[in-house]
Amino acid sequence: MNDNLRAALDPRSIAIVGASDNTDKVGGRPLDYLQRFGYGGKLFPVNPGRAEVQGLKAYGSIESLPETPEMAIVAIPGDTAVDAVRQCADRGTKVAIIMSSGFGEGNSAQGRDKEADMVRHARERGMRIVGPNSQGLANFGTGAVASFSTMFKENAPADGHVAVLSQSGALSVVPYGFLRRRGIGVRHAHATGNDADVTIAELAAAVAEDTRVKLMLLYLEGIPDPHHLEHMARIARDRKMPILALKSGRTPDGRAAAQSHTGALANEDRVVDAFFEHHGIWRAQTMNELVDATELYLKGWTIRGRKLVAVSNSGAVCVLAADAAAGADMPMAKLSASTRTALGRILPSFANISNPIDVTGALLTDSSLFGKTLGTVGADPAADAFFVGFPVAGAGYDVQAFAAAAGHLEAATGKPVVAAAPQPNVAAHFIEQGIPTFPTEAQAIAALGRCLKHYELMDRAAARQAAANGQYRPYPAPNSRDPATPATTRMLNEADSLGLLAGNGLAMVEHRLCTSLGAALDALESFGGAVVMKGCSGDVAHKTELGIVKLGIRTKEEAAGAWQLIEAALAARQMRLDGIIVARMERGRHELMIGAHRDPVFGPVVVVGDGGKYVEALPDVQLLLPPFRRQDALEKLRQLRIAPIFAGVRGEAPMDIGAVADAAVAVGQLMATHADIHSVDVNPILLKSQGEGYCALDAVVLKTGE
Repeated sequence: MNDNLRAALDPRSIAIVGASDNTDKVGGRPLDYLQRFGYGGKLFPVNPGRAEVQGLKAYGSIESLPETPEMAIVAIPGDTAVDAVRQCADRGTKVAIIMSSGFGEGNSAQGRDKEADMVRHARERGMRIVGPNSQGLANFGTGAVASFSTMFKENAPADGHVAVLSQSGALSVVPYGFLRRRGIGVRHAHATGNDADVTIAELAAAVAEDTRVKLMLLYLEGIPDPHHLEHMARIARDRKMPILALKSGRTPDGRAAAQSHTGALANEDRVVDAFFEHHGIWRAQTMNELVDATELYLKGWTIRGRKLVAVSNSGAVCVLAADAAAGADMPMAKLSASTRTALGRILPSFANISNPIDVTGALLTDSSLFGKTLGTVGADPAADAFFVGFPVAGAGYDVQAFAAAAGHLEAATGKPVVAAAPQPNVAAHFIEQGIPTFPTEAQAIAALGRCLKHYELMDRAAARQAAANGQYRPYPAPNSRDPATPATTRMLNEADSLGLLAGNGLAMVEHRLCTSLGAALDALESFGGAVVMKGCSGDVAHKTELGIVKLGIRTKEEAAGAWQLIEAALAARQMRLDGIIVARMERGRHELMIGAHRDPVFGPVVVVGDGGKYVEALPDVQLLLPPFRRQDALEKLRQLRIAPIFAGVRGEAPMDIGAVADAAVAVGQLMATHADIHSVDVNPILLKSQGEGYCALDAVVLKTGE
């Protein structure tokens, strides 16, 4: 962590420019919080109209301060804020938090120019800027609460193991409020605003180095800086720290709102999903999903699998738990015969001893049944995780003993245990035992399922990173706030595209580029069967629509006629003719496609999916970000809607999707190691039976530059 970011998170001294006695004003709250929440550094209120602010000596200007503050909080409007930032930079301040608005978050060119000039001046003098339009940074571990959020008055801070970072001020403290009301401590709550200089990703990477943080929650409206987000994810993987992100802008309207709200770059949503998955970051769909599994993550469980055992005193809850487990992709564990026999000895004859287990109302007369049941199923190696549900319990039930049994189960097995209890007085006993407890079985099991899947996602990301061994990095360094698509690209003709891909490991159709009819007739004869003839031109990407693809050519007469038609079609459109490709007619089982392009923000992106001429009209695709492994590509192919046919249906042999996975890896390596390739489109790819591979029939490659 560099010294500027260290000063952003743990400053030794802070100047508050625009300090106010009114603790309900933007300039008053940070000073109040800093004194109230235990900040131990030096404080310098700056207010030319006051000799004292909130009991502290005030200063008339930044120049009159007795020493250079490491951090400056700028809480004054408009051009005065710009002047203050310049003065802080000239004085040698390490970081300035600009709470003022009216800069890049609006649609004003003047505001964007002001913001850019301010950042430029600060950078030239070695100062970093958080904001503008920032609600502030809050480190409750050090008391450096440089924020004006009302939430910290409503919900008293307590240091903990969770960090919340957001580009939005409100969304930096909404998760904080949810967590504090559940008694969960929060160590960091930071809002970066416009991300004009210090981005949320860069700050998150610095926060990830705080070893007290065990879970990071992010709210993002744009990702202009994947370089630092990748660095943050790498630190988190090394520390086995989970990261959850709520990324807004899934819909076109949402993306437009994000653009107007913070000036954030709205990224193509499927690429964002692929980016998060690649780095082991779980993408939450809602605010509830972002925070509702926090207690589970803080347990630090060792995850062994997703097979669930459910135990309840209600048959209905058992059924609902099984349904919820299916929805969470958590198979019900198959208990061993010895476990079922032992349960039969413990429970009444009318109890259900298969999983899920209904201990029945017999608990009213024998409270020990619950603990004995949990002890028995806890010893079964088939169980990876446990759910206990008490829809109704109270007078006559030894709830304290039930909760203690659940706590003992977790301690004895080291495996995840969650509970559901809608009655607060019942839930309190389980919470006291440290068991994550929810009002319903659906909420409990859904949160558990997401948590377990997330840990699996993190493991795959770590394995993928280890396999890459640092050979190449897919994301460009953040050298531009507005990365652009290359100004010029040139399309290779089909023959050159096929040759390039064949040279990089793809199985391309056997073909010849012919520049004369005689050469085409020789090719027809040498292939000894039906051929395809296609016009080859660097001016044409999609040939079928132009009538320059002729199928099933078998005779010299057919070949000569096809040659004339292709020449005439291109000449009529004034397109150049580089020759005519004569290719062997191939047969296969299904058409797939592999594509790739160089995203201006995320770098290379590979697409695998259903192929053929309807690929755009009926898209069935999955995305991968290099570097990725063969098993990553196989997993994506199995997630396609058409995937069930790959195993073979109605007595058919399986298809060779492993070969296509290898081809996807080759395309990813090509994109990651050849910066001049802008995009690749291989479609169709004829998939054949297991062991027979595939054959790519057509390809278009775009390169950058002249």
